[in-house]
Amino acid sequence: MFCVMSCSVGKHLPPGTQLYKGATYDVTKEKANKTSAKSIRNQLKKITSPVPNKTILGYPYRVAIWYAVGEPKKQKGFKYWLRNKIGEAPVLSTAVNVNINSANFQAFLENKGYFRTDVGGDTAVKGYKVTARYHIDLAMPYKVNTFQWLMDSSSTFGKDIANLPPKENYIKKNEQYDLDNIKAERSRTDIFLKSKGYYYFSPDHIKAWVDSSKGDHKVNVFFKLKQDIPAAAVLPQTIRSITLFPNYTLLNPPPDTSKRGLILIDGIYIRDTVHYLNAATLLRGVTYRPGSLYSIKKQNRTLNRFINTGVFKFVKNRYQGDGDTLNPHFLDVYYYLTPLKRKSIQAEIGTFSKSNSFTGAQGSVTWRNRNLFKGAEQMAVKTYGSVETSSNDSLKSNNNFSLGMDVSLLFPRFVTPFKIKENNFFPPQTKFTVGYEWFRRQALYTKNFFRVQYDLTWKQKVNKENTFSPIAITYNTTSDYSLQYQALVNQVPALALSNLPEVIIGSFYNFTFHSVNPKAKNIFYFNGNIDAAGNTIGLFDKVSVPYSAKIGGAYFSQFVKMDMDFRYSRKLDDNTYWANRVIIGAGLPYGNSLFLPFSRQFIIGGSSSLRGFQPRQLGPGRVRADALQQLYLPQIGGDYKLEMNTELRFPLISKLKGAVFMDAGNIWTKDTVLYGKAAQFNSRFLSDLAVDGGFGLRLDISILLIRLDLAVPMREPYLERGKEWVIRDFQPFSSAWRRDNLVYNIAIGYPF
Repeated sequence: MFCVMSCSVGKHLPPGTQLYKGATYDVTKEKANKTSAKSIRNQLKKITSPVPNKTILGYPYRVAIWYAVGEPKKQKGFKYWLRNKIGEAPVLSTAVNVNINSANFQAFLENKGYFRTDVGGDTAVKGYKVTARYHIDLAMPYKVNTFQWLMDSSSTFGKDIANLPPKENYIKKNEQYDLDNIKAERSRTDIFLKSKGYYYFSPDHIKAWVDSSKGDHKVNVFFKLKQDIPAAAVLPQTIRSITLFPNYTLLNPPPDTSKRGLILIDGIYIRDTVHYLNAATLLRGVTYRPGSLYSIKKQNRTLNRFINTGVFKFVKNRYQGDGDTLNPHFLDVYYYLTPLKRKSIQAEIGTFSKSNSFTGAQGSVTWRNRNLFKGAEQMAVKTYGSVETSSNDSLKSNNNFSLGMDVSLLFPRFVTPFKIKENNFFPPQTKFTVGYEWFRRQALYTKNFFRVQYDLTWKQKVNKENTFSPIAITYNTTSDYSLQYQALVNQVPALALSNLPEVIIGSFYNFTFHSVNPKAKNIFYFNGNIDAAGNTIGLFDKVSVPYSAKIGGAYFSQFVKMDMDFRYSRKLDDNTYWANRVIIGAGLPYGNSLFLPFSRQFIIGGSSSLRGFQPRQLGPGRVRADALQQLYLPQIGGDYKLEMNTELRFPLISKLKGAVFMDAGNIWTKDTVLYGKAAQFNSRFLSDLAVDGGFGLRLDISILLIRLDLAVPMREPYLERGKEWVIRDFQPFSSAWRRDNLVYNIAIGYPF
């Protein structure tokens, strides 16, 4: 089928046509013009039509596939998919119009301030390919001299325009003229005025013109109102009434302009015939009252607060003006709130792969009651179970089983003994959770976990979120030892310490920040955590010997733990990204604890970490956990962590993407009790770093990204000093080397 790949595509093209190869851009300019010719070429390339076929070393491989497959008999099936998804129809010379492109280029450049620029074009044929050639005689760019509004400054509207924040102005003195900045300034003005009551105003009501008569390649920009705009556009609108319909349905909508059946509370009309929500909850959602000026910000805040209560399926609003056509000043507002089904039950079943090398299946059933106390509270009861197995030799025949239940109650507001000021745009959440889990490690032991947590979550902005848990309690016990494991516990002190009854009583704080625009050139993400336990208890019970003090029959943990996850992605072009991540974590166990609780320890390795190392087989420090430790300790972790990842992501064919990456990092302990002195953190920690590298494939089908990474260890810190860099023995053609060094990772989603 693909023998045509070695032949010319030209013989398959329609007679009298050529394959469009692309365009060239010859930019000439005066010496005084400091504009980058490369920048101009890149900008014009983005608006050039048509887009040429993809090539490899100049060969249109996708067109070759398109011709080789041929016309499918049906508009579906493998042949149709292969031709249209892997292959690509040829872009012919008949689709190229250099005159239209030249006119578009000239208009584009003039809109960017390059007035009096000349653009021309022609085509050149070589073999079976045609190239479009464009010549751009680039004029000097014009800069803004002044920007001014022309209007009556004594009017209410004029005074509001004068209060536009000058620092946010898109049209700035001495910056290059750009039509996009004029459009952006009109939109900014519109949004500002809509926060001042001007409901009927529109950007189209603004007339802008540019005066270039000043000379010296400078322009004056003027804004003024058009003459034929409606009178209401320049009149601030006052909210006359607010009406809420909290059980609205399209099947039987109420007469929204009638006052029949309405009750008036705090100036707001409510029509709730089934008493779905209490009045306090409804009123809390509305961030303004009758008598206030219309504001688009308050409108969006109110809509967002209703949406985020979690009990409404649809939320919409409608504004209606008064009947005074000459002097309209008032608006009536109606909110239509369609409730979700109050009670629901949901079942889930699926498979998973964990970073500790276990794979398995899990299932859960969740019953939910929305609006439990008619204050938009949500109660959820979740029961779940799972079974896990491992392909890791040291973990075989040690399957895991779990059963558990969580009961949570979520309030769409702060529930605290003292009042906290809320952000009007994002309603806070308070969550109370009680949970129990039974966990069985086959042939080893049974663990019982009890959990109580009180969480407060709030947002400062759409990209800044905080979670504070003033009370977080975890209690676990170990029982039902197998005879073999009991004998080991009696012999190995570290195992005895890992199975002590334990209670963690503490607090937790999390802060998350991310860039608002996911398609920006520079994308940032930050996640920071502070976790502390046993500090308050330590004020009343000073402990000098670890594991000597108890509460309720369990040893209480004492530690402070902090960690941060920082990510930065650089967009190199439309589909190519350079992604980076740094994770730094430090835990300080003290008093009644020698090391962090195993559930709080840092781990490393696996499909979303150091991909050249399996979980439980790297660190801490210069140690490689032996088979006994890998099998019997709850996890191979540490009190400190440093991890660095970098990855170049690029497109391949259709929805298939590629990546090359490198990872580095390790974990360390504060004490020597679990792994010895070689695992301790010290001033030479950088010499303990593990390094790996590799490449990966990602199948991106929009709703799901399936990832396959192939990695090899490059530096193994647990080897003898001076021999850690195993990449020097790189032997990809040796089956024995591949067996011992290649690490495959299959996962869902990006690693970071």
